[in-house]
Parts: sequence; C-alpha cells; structure tokens
Amino acid sequence: QVRLVESGGGLVQAGGSLKLSCAASGRTFYNAAVGWFRQAPGKGRQFVGGINWRNGNTRYAESVKGRFAISRDGAKNTVNLQMNSLKSEDTAVYYCAADLWGLGPETPSGYAYWGQGTQVTVSS
Repeated sequence: QVRLVESGGGLVQAGGSLKLSCAASGRTFYNAAVGWFRQAPGKGRQFVGGINWRNGNTRYAESVKGRFAISRDGAKNTVNLQMNSLKSEDTAVYYCAADLWGLGPETPSGYAYWGQGTQVTVSS
C-alpha cells in the first residue's frame, strides 16, 4: 500500500508562486509514475503533469506548460510541483496520484493511489 500526502497549498495573488509537495509512505516511488491533477468546483479532475520516478521524464498539460515544473526528491521520497505565474483559473484542489506500473496516464482512472488533496486559491 502507498499513502500519499500533499502539502503546500494556500492563497496567493495572481502572478505569484506556490510549491506543492507529495510525500509517499508505505513504499518508495521507485518505478512509479506520479501525476498531479486538479479539480475546480463543478469540473472534472484534470491532468496537470506527471513524472516518471525512474528516469525523471516529465510532461505537462498545455495550460500549465512553461509555468509549472515537477521534480523529485529521492532522499525525501517526495514529488514537488512548483507553480509560477499563477492565474485565477489555476484555482482548484490539487491532488497527487501514483501509478505503480510507471505509465503515468493523463486519465485519473489510471492511478491506484491518491492523496487527500490540497486547496490552491489564486486571487485576481
């Protein structure tokens, strides 16, 4: 079993930055793909980006490309989501999720393990 805990959410003004972290317990991220998703009120869960833990490859949704960056910290068994140049439309609950097969699809159903989510609110 894998337990994921997100942290780092909060309130920020448009143009500002936030860093979210996703810490795993129960096992390491080795060979896993970790995805970040977000869900705004009344909307479905949207893929933000993801990282393959083994090779460090990342990919992002077009809406966040160039503004968000995902990284991994092996010592802390943590995946980080650095969010810069935040916009009001980035407001959502942000979730991290783990796919232990390492595929990291853009659909939520491809992930077996989820964190509880952390709220990000961007004021304009």
